[in-house]
Amino acid sequence: MKTLPELETAIIADNHRLAPDEAHHLLKTADTDALRQSADRIRARFTGNRIDTCSIMNARSGRCSENCKWCAQSVHHQTKIDVYPLTDTAEALRHAQDNHDKGVGRFSLVTSGRTLTDREIEQCAAIYRTIAEQMPGFRNGHLCASMGLLTREQLQTLKEAGVGHYHCNIETAPSYFPQLCTTHTFDEKRRTLQWAREAGMRICSGGIIGMGETAEQRLEMAFALREIGADSIPINVLNPIPGTPLENTPPLSDDDILRTFALFRLIHPTAHIRFAGGRTLLRREVQEQALRGGANAAIVGDLLTTIGSGVAEDREMFRRCGFTE
Repeated sequence: MKTLPELETAIIADNHRLAPDEAHHLLKTADTDALRQSADRIRARFTGNRIDTCSIMNARSGRCSENCKWCAQSVHHQTKIDVYPLTDTAEALRHAQDNHDKGVGRFSLVTSGRTLTDREIEQCAAIYRTIAEQMPGFRNGHLCASMGLLTREQLQTLKEAGVGHYHCNIETAPSYFPQLCTTHTFDEKRRTLQWAREAGMRICSGGIIGMGETAEQRLEMAFALREIGADSIPINVLNPIPGTPLENTPPLSDDDILRTFALFRLIHPTAHIRFAGGRTLLRREVQEQALRGGANAAIVGDLLTTIGSGVAEDREMFRRCGFTE
């Protein structure tokens, strides 16, 4: 079996695609700092020093029919979140303009629920067209959508309205998904992502780590995402929400988190490895170690049902870690 330096050289020089047995060997044997340093060099070689930032708006909250064990928005769980219907144009524009003015690179509407109706999709498409008309920084593929298990036709409508990326997390390893959700399947997610790609959108898909899965299953998720062809991979660290079945889940160690980011980079040399939800639960030192250990993208600002981090504070951290915007 090749050593970590040998695998790094093969990835950089020969575009070697890390094999599952190689990744599992590194998981068991490689030093964490060495993994991070290798991942950082691979990141610099393939994606440079530019940080890719995005922000999300919770455009419809709560009353979700699905029973995902991690989610505060499910009707199956007793959580204390705000519940409201699909946003109107004025409110969406206000959020988009605020992020545009702060220099955030991408903007996404995110809706709770399994899917949207055709009428709701048309409403969202009108919002996206208005954003693109008024905010130059969000044109040319910098608008994103996360709206559940849509149809081919609905995805095409969003593409024609200016949406460049479609987001649908696979959430975890295929082998572990049925233990976390039974109201829809991993294959339904994969099918939606395939339809989004066929519509001409790039794919944003990742998951949540720390939901009781094993380290090997985190690698399984990474390879599933490579098979899907994810361009952007959000890695969320579980924020256990009171009232959900995972509220008492023990947190991952810093070492587990940093090894996950590094190994995802080795498996996905050219992708945006995006630091997403749960980032603010970690010490600033750990956040910076992840940014110097494979990550090259981040969600900034508030998230769906939890408070995020300040854009200005994040931008200063990115600069300290050697990134430009």
